[in-house]
Amino acid sequence: MHAETSGVELLEAVKTVVKSPGVPRDSEVVSAALAHGLTVTGELEIAWRSLPNVVWAVTGTNGKTTTVELVAAILRAAGEPAVAAGNVGTPLAALVGQVDAAAPLVVEASSFQIEDALAFAPERAVLVNLGVDHIDRHGSVDAYHRAKLRLFANQTADALAVAPVGIAVPGDARRVAFGPAGSGAELEFSDAGLFYKGDLVVERAAIALRGRHNLENAAAATVAALAAGVPLKAVRAALAEFRGVPHRLEEVGCVGGVLYVNDSKATNVASTERALESFAGGIHLIAGGRPKGGGFRSLRTLVGERCRCVYTIGEAAEEIARDLNGAVAVEVCGTLERAVALASERAAAGEVVLLSPACASFDQFRDFEERGERFRALVAALRSR
Repeated sequence: MHAETSGVELLEAVKTVVKSPGVPRDSEVVSAALAHGLTVTGELEIAWRSLPNVVWAVTGTNGKTTTVELVAAILRAAGEPAVAAGNVGTPLAALVGQVDAAAPLVVEASSFQIEDALAFAPERAVLVNLGVDHIDRHGSVDAYHRAKLRLFANQTADALAVAPVGIAVPGDARRVAFGPAGSGAELEFSDAGLFYKGDLVVERAAIALRGRHNLENAAAATVAALAAGVPLKAVRAALAEFRGVPHRLEEVGCVGGVLYVNDSKATNVASTERALESFAGGIHLIAGGRPKGGGFRSLRTLVGERCRCVYTIGEAAEEIARDLNGAVAVEVCGTLERAVALASERAAAGEVVLLSPACASFDQFRDFEERGERFRALVAALRSR
């Protein structure tokens, strides 16, 4: 690590620059490195080159972590010692020399990581969905989508590519798709369940994950597993047992008949829309943080239909209040503590207090995990009163 300098003066002494995903490609040192003809890549690429394992790489605008953990759970149910890594928590590089070569690696890959890939070619690549996010980093929706789809670019004919029906992916891998009933995809999903090539895989009631968006995540994981030859029995067992990951529609407690749900990982508007769709109504929504651009007006219909009130926090508090004005009652709270206190006073038995911010966390918290943990602590304090 080299601190207190841009690093440009060091480029004469190096041949390859391995950059953190958080460093933009248009930063001074990266631009200078490329101008010098140096190779610029990232940790994902370097680690992949050093690992002999079969890699299942998962990307998407939303649902990546849930899908990664579900794929890993399916593989473990099939008796394979799968390890989840990448953007999900453990860096892929941390596994070099530390994991058995026979262990499948299920890797969450962000657009920031994929855009730095050069030869990265996972044996299995999964795109969960493709929406709008990180425009502040990539500059446009098209550039963001191109970064995501690079995941498939180097795959060869013996690899597997999984994507939502209707999305064309690059590369030479065998392609399978998933989509809603009637889409013609290899795996179709509906409120009835998951169907692979017309045959029932599992009924919706037998899938432990809550919410329609998690049905999409389950569909992506299931079709990837079945197309790769994982036994149906293992898929069904994992779907019945896997209940999700922290900070993603995590039910953290029930106080006075009110359900408190931690969806702190909802760092964009699309994620919050999916969270709102997971409940029939009676929602007290806590939203806000550092906005990513694009506004919040697209939430108006859903909050009008399903929310009792929206409590806004962070840098986006006033913007959210303006965008939702007239669609629903809004309270500008500023802090998470104030929002939870006010929501807990107003919510009635049978209703839901939902933290689903639609924003990044960095204005008030270290990361979305810290934000979610603070919410958990506030709910625990309510229970102890």
